[in-house]
Amino acid sequence: MEKSMVADNDSGKSVMSQVRTSSGTFLAKHEDEIVSAIEKRVAAWTFLPEENAESIQVLRYEIGQKYDAHFDYFHDKNNLKRGGHRIATVLMYLTDVKKGGETVFPNAEGGHLQYKDETWSDCARSGLAVKPKKGDVLLFFSLHVNATTDTSSLHGSCPVIEGEKWSATKWIHVRSFDNPPDVRTDAPCSDDNELCAKWATIGECYKNPTYMVGTKDTLGFCRKSCGLCDA
Repeated sequence: MEKSMVADNDSGKSVMSQVRTSSGTFLAKHEDEIVSAIEKRVAAWTFLPEENAESIQVLRYEIGQKYDAHFDYFHDKNNLKRGGHRIATVLMYLTDVKKGGETVFPNAEGGHLQYKDETWSDCARSGLAVKPKKGDVLLFFSLHVNATTDTSSLHGSCPVIEGEKWSATKWIHVRSFDNPPDVRTDAPCSDDNELCAKWATIGECYKNPTYMVGTKDTLGFCRKSCGLCDA
């Protein structure tokens, strides 16, 4: 485990900061059967391709450690070159925490309506919050459906007060994170994900046209299943 880092808003480089005090490590994609199974389940659950996701990051928070409120989308241009913005975050809780360690969304609607008893930390009272519970998974999106950044996705990990917090994070991008951005130039009319046919049958060609069909500037990833190929 190494000290966690953050992306510098100007350069995009990873730097150490007191904003984030946890430690963590990345698990290589498909490094074993368990990791592969998790990645496939995440893709099926989110309806987002495996290739758009970063490797799983396992994080450890000891007493007092936290991650101040931040956005998962980028503020620099360098990180956007590989897959574009992070559109979704899948946060897997690996342990229970006696007190603290909540995931809090200060800008989210309804935070003031959420009942919180004495078991919640003061940090968690600053917005809509989720307690870490072993086996639970939290999914949230950082972009609106029109691909603009969503400021209500501001979130943080509250300091651990009692116990220890372990979690695993999967960040998913708008485009492929695994392949260079120019690999789809002049691409043939085809499906680029094995789940395209399934997605098409449940209406994703119309619900999610930017990804499935494409725009005037970019090709979609499921053009064949959406009926755009010549007979």
